[in-house]
Amino acid sequence: MLDARHDEAAAALLAGVIVRRGGEDETIASRHLFLFIGADPKTDWLASSGVELDRHGFVLTGFNGKALPTGEASAAYPLETSVPGMFAIGDVRSQSAKRVASAVGDGAAVIAQIHAYLRPMKEAAALG
Repeated sequence: MLDARHDEAAAALLAGVIVRRGGEDETIASRHLFLFIGADPKTDWLASSGVELDRHGFVLTGFNGKALPTGEASAAYPLETSVPGMFAIGDVRSQSAKRVASAVGDGAAVIAQIHAYLRPMKEAAALG
């Protein structure tokens, strides 16, 4: 359990935290607090999709993946999963940085990768 304490003289500024573990209290003086609430992927719903996951349940993308069913060595695009044309971004990716800024960058990068993936289909349709 975590209990934040504030400094009465300094209004509502953080002065420290009390960490309770098994009946023992530990007081940690601090003016700053970063709370990390966990990084468990919620990928159970992908079980029947064919998307490969690592041993922790994170989605394998790009060159982190194993051989594709088509016999290719790995996905063609860094954010593409083991299912061709399916992309994953953000914290759910295996070996991602698990930071908001990285997830935003993934989101920007995946747009170009999806356009590149779709380009040959668009060109084939135009010829067709």
